[in-house]
Amino acid sequence: MEKPVPAAGEVLILVKAAGLNRADIYTRTSVSYGGETKIPGLEVSGIIEACGPGANRWQPGDAVCALLNGGGYAEYATVAAGQCLPVPEGWSLEEAAGLPEAVLTVWLNAVRTARLRSGDHFLVHGGTSGIGIVAIQLATAMGVDVYTTAGTDEKCRWCEKLGAKRAVNYKTGDFEAELAGIGIDVILDMTGGDFTIKNIRLLREEGRIVYINAMRGRESMIDIREIMTKRITLTGSMLRPRDTAFKTALTAEVEAGAWPLISRGGVKPVVYRVLPLSAAAEAQRIMESGEHIGKILLRT
Repeated sequence: MEKPVPAAGEVLILVKAAGLNRADIYTRTSVSYGGETKIPGLEVSGIIEACGPGANRWQPGDAVCALLNGGGYAEYATVAAGQCLPVPEGWSLEEAAGLPEAVLTVWLNAVRTARLRSGDHFLVHGGTSGIGIVAIQLATAMGVDVYTTAGTDEKCRWCEKLGAKRAVNYKTGDFEAELAGIGIDVILDMTGGDFTIKNIRLLREEGRIVYINAMRGRESMIDIREIMTKRITLTGSMLRPRDTAFKTALTAEVEAGAWPLISRGGVKPVVYRVLPLSAAAEAQRIMESGEHIGKILLRT
């Protein structure tokens, strides 16, 4: 493909690394209409090579990480200038590639939507996923008590070392039984399905559930009476379809609120493997297997 040219308000990034997300798998496996070429990749790091008209904050040569609308598995990517972030202090350019999608997702759903605050009890499912790792670390840095689930005992102990108060192996135990009595304020859920009713029962009054995926199924049983009695809020979101104005505003909010915590060491990079871009298929197979703890990156 030809080298892209940044439009007004955009920058051109010479990509150094791209972070993998489960949405990349959906991009690969979904039906393409009208012969459209769809390149996976929702987050990258790299060096700004050119700026379009009106993209005044950045200069060629600046090191950034960025949330894309797709197209990260490439040597070059264009993106709205407002969706770029400076590489956090203490992070390598490569490590920063795995940060934007997870941090913006956690901030949008847990902090902005669910109003997560210091002193809350927070349950995040999938503690060793990219989002789970950022959620555990960022919430802990905010003074939140974090609880999580994972698929092996090894992963559970790893989550506890990362900062979780308690991690439950959902394959061998009942997370509802093991976390009963704690009184959860906020749940960030990527599971859905049969976990939904358990989540509702774990919440205390005024509790909030935010869905970001439904890996255990889109259909769930709910107890409407319990939702009414506890005044529970159930909501969810998808970041990818939101427009540039929304993503730009969210990025600015994250830079102001989360970036200082990250730069002070509140969130540390956790990289499972770095593969060359030519091994993108293998990288996605690793993600689909669920064997990884941390981010999978592609180096260009």
